[in-house]
Amino acid sequence: MTTATAELPGETTVSERAVRRIAAEAAREVTGVGGRAEVEATVSGDRTTLEVRLPVRYPEPVGRVTEDCRDHLIRRTEELTGLGVSRVDIVVSAMVRPAATTGRVR
Repeated sequence: MTTATAELPGETTVSERAVRRIAAEAAREVTGVGGRAEVEATVSGDRTTLEVRLPVRYPEPVGRVTEDCRDHLIRRTEELTGLGVSRVDIVVSAMVRPAATTGRVR
């Protein structure tokens, strides 16, 4: 018994704006990222490249945070957009101290 596979008409395109937003949100999921990342995306066919400005939480190791973020951005962007990620360039834009916790004042 053979089953025929129907070809679906049309094409799905993911905009650079959507890729930027997805990647920026994905960056926030990484431990050590100290705020909102700024992302530029270039989409060419079924591939994208990302340029990321990333704040890193002090005193996290910059190398570990950027590598974790790069790996996570590739995985999540491919998963959520269906686009392959050719390259992720990261610039550490700031070292951010965690917000001080305030005690109760009586």
